[in-house]
Amino acid sequence: MLETGITGTAEETVTEEKTAWKVGSGELLVYATPCMMALIEKAAWRSVEDQLESGQGTVGTLLNVQHEAPTPVGMKVTAKTVLKEVDGRRLVFDVEVRDEKGVIGEGTHERFIISNDRFTAKAEKRKEG
Repeated sequence: MLETGITGTAEETVTEEKTAWKVGSGELLVYATPCMMALIEKAAWRSVEDQLESGQGTVGTLLNVQHEAPTPVGMKVTAKTVLKEVDGRRLVFDVEVRDEKGVIGEGTHERFIISNDRFTAKAEKRKEG
């Protein structure tokens, strides 16, 4: 049973490949918002993965995060998540992202616990006419 308070972290160094220019979300060589969102999701799913039953996983369904400051190439970025609500299969996390100088993003992230096999089958079924 998942309980609130579980924390997760994930970090990466901003490379040119993780800039807005390279991922197509803008024209500048600064940390891309889509990369920040992926880092948040990584911290969240990894924080609860060992608490799930065999064959279960989580999928992200909502990100409500402000990207508040730019981070240049070469700086390290760390995402921290704290599980603040468990409502059946729905998980809600508080999130904070920092670079070496301070907070660059914060907000909330929602995930749902799923059966990996059923979810994959549902996705594959979407290919059918």
